[in-house]
Amino acid sequence: MMRKTAAIFLGLCCLSHYIALAQSVSGVVRDGETRIPVPFATVYLLDSKSGINANEEGLFSIPSASLPAKIIVSSVGYTPDTLEVKSYRSLTVYLRPDARSLQEVVVVSGTLKEVSKLESAIPVEIYSPALFLKNPSPGIFESLGMINGVQPQVNCNVCNTGDIHINGMEGPYTMVLIDGMPIVSSLATVYGLFGIPNSLVKRIEVVKGPASTLYGSEAVGGLINIITKEPSTAPRFYTDISTTTIGENNFDFSAKWKMGNHTALAGVNYFKFGNRLDINNDQFTDVTLQDRISVFNKYDLSHSHGRTTNIAWRYVYEDRWGGEVNWTKANRGGNEIYGESIYTHRAEIIGNHQLSTKEKIFLDFSYNYHFQDSYYGTTLFEATQHTGFVQMRWDKKIGNHDLLAGIPLRYILYDDNTPGTQTPALQNAPMRTWLPGIFVQDEYKLSSTTSILGGLRYDHHNRHGNIFAPRLSLKMSPSANHTLRLSTGNGFRVVNLFTEDHAALTGARQVIIRSALRPERSWNVNLNYATNFQTKTGFAGFDVSAFYTYFTNKIVGDFLTNPEQIIYDNLNGYAVSRGLTFNADIVFTSALKLLTGVTVMDVYQVEDGIETPQLFAPRVSGTYALSYVFEKKNITIDLTGRLNGPMHLPVLPDDFRPSKSPWFTLMNIQITKQFRSGLELYGGAKNLLNFIPQDPIYGWDNPFDQNFDASYNYAPVQGIRGFAGVRYTIQ
Repeated sequence: MMRKTAAIFLGLCCLSHYIALAQSVSGVVRDGETRIPVPFATVYLLDSKSGINANEEGLFSIPSASLPAKIIVSSVGYTPDTLEVKSYRSLTVYLRPDARSLQEVVVVSGTLKEVSKLESAIPVEIYSPALFLKNPSPGIFESLGMINGVQPQVNCNVCNTGDIHINGMEGPYTMVLIDGMPIVSSLATVYGLFGIPNSLVKRIEVVKGPASTLYGSEAVGGLINIITKEPSTAPRFYTDISTTTIGENNFDFSAKWKMGNHTALAGVNYFKFGNRLDINNDQFTDVTLQDRISVFNKYDLSHSHGRTTNIAWRYVYEDRWGGEVNWTKANRGGNEIYGESIYTHRAEIIGNHQLSTKEKIFLDFSYNYHFQDSYYGTTLFEATQHTGFVQMRWDKKIGNHDLLAGIPLRYILYDDNTPGTQTPALQNAPMRTWLPGIFVQDEYKLSSTTSILGGLRYDHHNRHGNIFAPRLSLKMSPSANHTLRLSTGNGFRVVNLFTEDHAALTGARQVIIRSALRPERSWNVNLNYATNFQTKTGFAGFDVSAFYTYFTNKIVGDFLTNPEQIIYDNLNGYAVSRGLTFNADIVFTSALKLLTGVTVMDVYQVEDGIETPQLFAPRVSGTYALSYVFEKKNITIDLTGRLNGPMHLPVLPDDFRPSKSPWFTLMNIQITKQFRSGLELYGGAKNLLNFIPQDPIYGWDNPFDQNFDASYNYAPVQGIRGFAGVRYTIQ
């Protein structure tokens, strides 16, 4: 009996040992910042000297692995990680991105071609969603403030309209694209940027300086290209729910599914803020009350011949108002209690398709509809805009020449209830803009280290006639760690005054247009130097640029000559934006990461020999993002912020408010905890130093008076506020 028992015991031991040997080490490899899977990562078992590749969802399994064991996980663009495995439970491996990999990210904004950032002849800055997750916000407008040299500017203290300034130049000089399509322009610049949720963003590309050769009107000072997520690589399910201590509630949801050979991605964003705050005691709301919903759908349509068609659509509805704190919808348009109430409906469709031809030919198309129904006190403003865009692109390589040619066509129908769309006989006359064009670009490789890029665009505007926009760039890379770029180009902009300068709509001033406004033009020179190097303690990348932009025919609004009027005319002189920008991206092996930048600039205009500084253009500004990861606990601490030096402000005669803003910084802190299940908890505080401008709205005690003015605004009128949220991802 004893022998039988011993035999059974020995057999069980052998069986358990065999089972242990047969068990596998399995898990998933994820990006250490975005938490999305890293496809096809290599997992190497150190003892057995055998390895395996993860699948497209980052999943891996090494069979017959005995423990304890050490594994090395690596992937292109990430720092390899070595782990000691002591149990057979599923692993989650987080790889930290190697900052050098940003040089290999494919960009499209500089040349309308897919090319690595390192090889691009035009300097392009790339920002991933990981940066914006360090200081979460409900929309892309606030997030862009984390980019050096890019300033989201709130132009009205009452309705909080805003636009994006690049290197100190006003919002109308910045072109905002979605997937390369010019659909966020004109009327949409007033409120359209607030309706783009961060959950849709795959990356953001920024080009500073004129880009009209490829993109046409509005790309005068620079462009921001918002690249949305692709259905094929998006997670199967994603949600992000957050709130703040002042009652800002945001909900993001997205899901993808397969439809045969096709993949679809759908998303919903809902934002609600209904708290009537008045911190500076001027009897006006500090922040507009908002109720906004955005619905998004995108499709990857694969074809048997290997071509892909991408189609996306989005609808946004928003109800926002600001004004006296006791205002209600019953007061809309009335003259007893002042309020600014805006209803916005916006629909977009975007698509591109590679034709089934031997030549590399693409068809791009977009359409957007924007309707705005608003009251600014007793002033009714109703506007409708339809924008259609279609473009055929031809991409061809011949020897050392990389050619690109295109035929774009843009059509804009704009109508509102202002004198801007009326005949002298006061009859309605909607503005119809036809803007056909043609462009050609050639990048010639002089040697393995030097290339030159030239381009020319011709557009014909049905009111302004023929417009030419050339560009020329030189790129030199004496080594993989050093790149020098010199570029120059021309930008132009045709103007729709009432859709681009919100001061023409709000307040009680009379709008005066002295003469027929001519198209604005700009010339820019940009010298850029980028370098990166590896050290024993980590990696560092530096980027510095010197820029100079010269404007002619600049359209300016004169707010100072007559406090009862805004006088618009082409500048009888010139305007200049010049300065230096510096960016640093430093990653330490100790899990510490620093991303920072500084911009020093001088922006002014000269008329009749008199130099006038640009409003809302700080001489010095900067951004910073400092992160530390506690890898064993999967906890990240992020300290982010923006520093602004003094900027000139729009004061009135005998104004009691300062003509310049003080130095200030808006600092934020966040703590994030990630779980292996895909759950993520985060929380922190915005405006950590509790900076609040103390200046009330001018004329707040009599908002229907001609002296009422809400354009004096250089920082959010919100103090310190806490936030918390939860994200959950299923790959």
